[in-house]
Amino acid sequence: MPFRKNLIDGEWVGDAGSRNINPSNLDDVVGEYASGDAEQARQAIAAAKAAFPAWSRSGLLARHAVLRKASDEITARKDEIGRALAREEGKTLVEGIGETVRAAQIFDFFAGETLRLSGELVPSVRPGVGVEITREAVGVVGIITPWNFPIAIPAWKIAPALAYGNTIVFKPAELVPESAWTIVDILHRAGLPKGVLNLVMGKGSVVGQAMLDSPDLNAITFTGSVGTGKRVAAASVEHMRKYQLEMGGKNPLVVLDDADLAVAVDCAINGAYFSTGQRCTASSRLVVTNGIHDRFVDAMKDRLAKLVVGDALDAKTQIGPVVDQSQLKQDE
Repeated sequence: MPFRKNLIDGEWVGDAGSRNINPSNLDDVVGEYASGDAEQARQAIAAAKAAFPAWSRSGLLARHAVLRKASDEITARKDEIGRALAREEGKTLVEGIGETVRAAQIFDFFAGETLRLSGELVPSVRPGVGVEITREAVGVVGIITPWNFPIAIPAWKIAPALAYGNTIVFKPAELVPESAWTIVDILHRAGLPKGVLNLVMGKGSVVGQAMLDSPDLNAITFTGSVGTGKRVAAASVEHMRKYQLEMGGKNPLVVLDDADLAVAVDCAINGAYFSTGQRCTASSRLVVTNGIHDRFVDAMKDRLAKLVVGDALDAKTQIGPVVDQSQLKQDE
């Protein structure tokens, strides 16, 4: 059973603090992971701050090389990483591999973006004066991610932050440390200088709070609950730091009489039940008009009867056929 440590200033540190257990098979222990404290969070922030001047001035090709290497390795290991993701998060193996491929694509995209960083040169209303607009790195960016997409969400926060010359302190959700550790390990070995990317696994109330309290965190990006998001915003205003929040909602799926029944049922099932039902855009309410209501309910019941709840790695739980088109034609 692997033991994964935190990465602070280019060094793997920390003692065992928690076990990661497959929620779809409680006998399956994914690994043991360090649980950081407030002091480690402060050390990580200090390391990121010290690394920022050099990284923000680094050459575009250096950033491109790191992000491209990360993309290539994630792609080459997609089955292995996707399997570990499915084990720790509980989503099906097919979805785990698909999310892993998505993460690789994100790193590939931002590797390309490093080579086309651009600004604008526009005329001023003042004669003989030009206005130049350029992009500059913000500084130390705190990244706090949720458990529902344990590799894709970190990828779409980490990749652009690195591409534009920022340094990072990354705190993943406690429930999914393996995916976070893997992505950091890959980037570390891809050639990131020490201190540019720091991983501090641990409790949000401890590690996350230390990040919020730090005056040296220049920006923070958070995906999670509304309650915690409010705390992130309030703490950021106190320190006048930039912040970005992606929080939960209550999402209705509206099905009108002229809807394509097969598509509507597939959207409802996919939104409500796939990805363990834990997407920010998950269908938590269904609003169906009278003309299609009964056929929609019957088709939903038929589809739900074919879903299997079980081990994420079991072939029976993988995504199956959508709606039986021939049956729908008979109903119509």
